[in-house]
Amino acid sequence: MNNQPTYAHKKSYAFPARTVEVYFGAENFNVKDWFGNASVFIITDEHIHQYYPELTRFHPAYIIPPGESSKKQSTIDAILEAMLHAQLSKDAIVLGVGGGVVTDIAGFAASIYKRGTRLGLLPTSILGMVDAALGGKNGIDAGVFKNMIGTVYQPECIIYDYSFLKSLPQDEWVNGFAEIIKHGCIKDRDLFETLEQHTLEDYQQNSLLTSTLIERNVDLKMDIVTRDEFDQHDRQLLNFGHTLGHALENLHELPHGSAVSIGMVAACVLSERMADLHFEEAARVVKLLTRYHLPVSIETDYDKLFEGVCMDKKRKGDHMQFVLMDTIGSASAKPVPMNYLQEHLKSLI
Repeated sequence: MNNQPTYAHKKSYAFPARTVEVYFGAENFNVKDWFGNASVFIITDEHIHQYYPELTRFHPAYIIPPGESSKKQSTIDAILEAMLHAQLSKDAIVLGVGGGVVTDIAGFAASIYKRGTRLGLLPTSILGMVDAALGGKNGIDAGVFKNMIGTVYQPECIIYDYSFLKSLPQDEWVNGFAEIIKHGCIKDRDLFETLEQHTLEDYQQNSLLTSTLIERNVDLKMDIVTRDEFDQHDRQLLNFGHTLGHALENLHELPHGSAVSIGMVAACVLSERMADLHFEEAARVVKLLTRYHLPVSIETDYDKLFEGVCMDKKRKGDHMQFVLMDTIGSASAKPVPMNYLQEHLKSLI
């Protein structure tokens, strides 16, 4: 970086191949201030571009339609072609500005352009800030199969400008809090209890409360992923609620947070039934999810849902590696027989 951009403070998170610099409180973000005369290619979506057209005024950019439907190979192909037409060198910076879909796409494009170019992320949604922009996972969908194609590729920087949250729609606030509640469930009982003491509206009305919450979640997730970049141990816990959640997301075209919320409820119910876990707090998790306006059940086609579950990346033969609750603040990944899941699916959701 050539200039001295403004931000509140910085933290560094070390991965084996790269240290990721995370800048908190970078209000009124400006590309020039942050990257000087470097070659920058911006990937964003139509919603962000509508509210912040100045982002792409002086830099080549590719603007995608918002939503999960953009996470496909044809989008990546179009972006790579635009990058080539812009004559970007290998040391150019791909800057993803947006929510989880944008950061996924930007990370994937950067990782394969000329076998890897520089990557920066500016997450603009709660979901992007606490989850999608962190840990280096990126990818696209293959038809109805979510995130089946992608890479693990760390950005060199992640920039948090909380002013973007001022234009965040209500449903995206709700969407992001599913992942925050997930973090409390699997790793941080104090976080879970803090959320019980507040409401979504508290966070929407208090920027300091929100920024503190986001940074706490960044620390929690980055602590996990820096120790387990490739899902060998604790990183598996971040899949809590996602096994059934991804299948529901595909089948019903649900927002990610809504699908994960229902998936967490199912995982909690399953945890109460597993004799070796002794989990007894599913109702408490349901109550918190409801408090933050997240759905906890859905009418579905169970046969089609099970077909989707069978395609999950965590399946290992006749078992599914399922993240289950030991107690609030502690979870573990355990193999659950596929035939057991099929037999009891109706009673979980």
